[in-house]
Amino acid sequence: MGFWRSYVFSTDHKVIGIQYLWGGLFFLFFGFCLMLLMRWQIAFPGQPLTWANASAHMYYQWCEAWYHLGCGSMPTTPAVILADPNHPPLLQIIFGKEQMPGGVMTGDFYNTLGAMHGTIMVFFGIVPVAFAAFGNYVMPLQIGTVDMAFPRLNMGSVILFFLSAVFMMSSFFVPGGAAKSGWTSYTPLASIADQPQNTVFFGHNFHFIWPMWLTGQSIWIIAMAFNITSSLLSSVNFITTIVQLRVKGMGWMRMPFFVWTQFVTAFLLLLAFPPLEAAALMQLMDRLGGSSLFSPGGMVVNGTPWHGTGGGSPLLWQHLFWFLGHPEVYVLVLPGLGIISEVIANNARKPIWGYNQMVYGLLVLGFLSMIVWAHHMYLTGMGTAVSSFFQLTTIIISVPTILILSSLIISLWGGSIRFTSPMLWATAFLPLFGIGGLTGIPLAFNAPDTFLHDSYYIIAHFHYVIAPGTIFALFAGVHYWYPKATGRMMSEFWNKVHFWPTMILMNCVFFPMFLQGMAGMHRRMYDGGATYELLNQNVLHWNVFISEAAWLMGLAQIPFIINFCFSWKYGRKVSDNPWEATTLEWTAPSPPPHGNFLKTPYVYRGPYEYSVPGRDKDFTPQAELPQTGKPTPIPGPLPADEKSIGISPLS
Repeated sequence: MGFWRSYVFSTDHKVIGIQYLWGGLFFLFFGFCLMLLMRWQIAFPGQPLTWANASAHMYYQWCEAWYHLGCGSMPTTPAVILADPNHPPLLQIIFGKEQMPGGVMTGDFYNTLGAMHGTIMVFFGIVPVAFAAFGNYVMPLQIGTVDMAFPRLNMGSVILFFLSAVFMMSSFFVPGGAAKSGWTSYTPLASIADQPQNTVFFGHNFHFIWPMWLTGQSIWIIAMAFNITSSLLSSVNFITTIVQLRVKGMGWMRMPFFVWTQFVTAFLLLLAFPPLEAAALMQLMDRLGGSSLFSPGGMVVNGTPWHGTGGGSPLLWQHLFWFLGHPEVYVLVLPGLGIISEVIANNARKPIWGYNQMVYGLLVLGFLSMIVWAHHMYLTGMGTAVSSFFQLTTIIISVPTILILSSLIISLWGGSIRFTSPMLWATAFLPLFGIGGLTGIPLAFNAPDTFLHDSYYIIAHFHYVIAPGTIFALFAGVHYWYPKATGRMMSEFWNKVHFWPTMILMNCVFFPMFLQGMAGMHRRMYDGGATYELLNQNVLHWNVFISEAAWLMGLAQIPFIINFCFSWKYGRKVSDNPWEATTLEWTAPSPPPHGNFLKTPYVYRGPYEYSVPGRDKDFTPQAELPQTGKPTPIPGPLPADEKSIGISPLS
């Protein structure tokens, strides 16, 4: 039982953090791959996704690039190569003939990819890495405690996350496939989607009606219920740990900003997730129990009156979902801001500018995030008074966000900046996250949102916040705390090979979507807008460019995967504090043993004491004893030199 107790059913916060990290990184890559499949259908609608067609298009694009550089002639558009019925393509074998017949993506399967991409990236990728992985591993070390307040509850949380992941992944293999109603699971579509089918096994010898509770949409709801419960257990654990287990001397305003972001994020999860879990169970009852909590009366499906209607409210689901949905944006963003704060302070070699204001801004941000949810619902016929309130709160919430981002930018001013691996990601985060925030301002008002809603503009805005925003912060955090977790350093060279293509291609993927969205291109078109070619003809050509950039960005992640895995065993060994940082986790051995610290630390100062005048080094750890018996030099002229600048000598 040694291995199972130590690495599978462990109560050690560090092991649990690493479990969340590996799981979250896997789902980030898996969700990204689902998007790459979608991009094929958007770029080349109706064409079989086979190696023959993919290689022909790659060769065509290569020749076209050479032509535009003045070399060679303009190539001809490659002809579509149909799949051999006797040798089905790989994707048909994986996903089934109903989803990818002959390698051609069906509309239902496209909707499945869209729904599962959003669900997996948000709830199974970013939240487990940003909140659960970094929070579990780093936060207890930064406040000087030996473990979380409730270690067994912590283990239960990761087990529930694992079960939710198993349920969600299994939905791809049930008859009819996974959920198709979007990552928001809007009713009444989600209430009637994925009905039971007559299922045949073993030829024609055994067939039965597949049960409703095992259809894709029902499994989505069940998996989300487990996932939400996992997050609720973690949030209770995080709040209790931060309030009760801070080491002596660690006052509230001596906590690293990363701990503050985890604290506020935990409160957001604790307050916003229960309504969504209740709504998910209500939707499950609509599907399984014949209730109509979200189904309006008089609904007709495929020309037939629907039996399960009875005066429910689809808008109630939207309110319950977005009451979590918008705080969820800050659940994704706030841990990233905390990571960036640690990296910038360490690599600019100076304290964070306006630390107190950043903390107060963070608390205001957390409060306001709970009262802006309905700006996602302007098109539902919202009254003037209600829409005016949500427009006002949405604009106000930008103030603390800008305060925090501006403080991070100002912190760079006058610093002795080191462009280490984490600092590259942190400095790229600042302008790209800023683009995501600024492009959200028009969406705060119902007039422009009426035009931009559900267009590619929304896709670009949200992904600039999350992809080059939060995910860049996660890459920074992985590089920054990797030496602490493993005692080894990731390769700087391979980080640069990963960073530069990713940053350039990220902008190539999402910036053209702003142009498509402002031209009115709808984001839910299964054929990439080709149906309305006359409307979208000026922006349709961006589909191929965006898709190729996305596929290349997928290849650009290979250096990170190799670097992350290879360095775990073969990376350069480093000291306990290779970044010369000041926060408490760097006083523990690398990797930290059970109990974390060789002796209980005591905190004497704030978290970012860099470049303090009079010190013999440019960093002063929080746990370092104060200097005593030695006068601190005061900046200014020596007494003997005071006459030379017109000051009378001191008596």
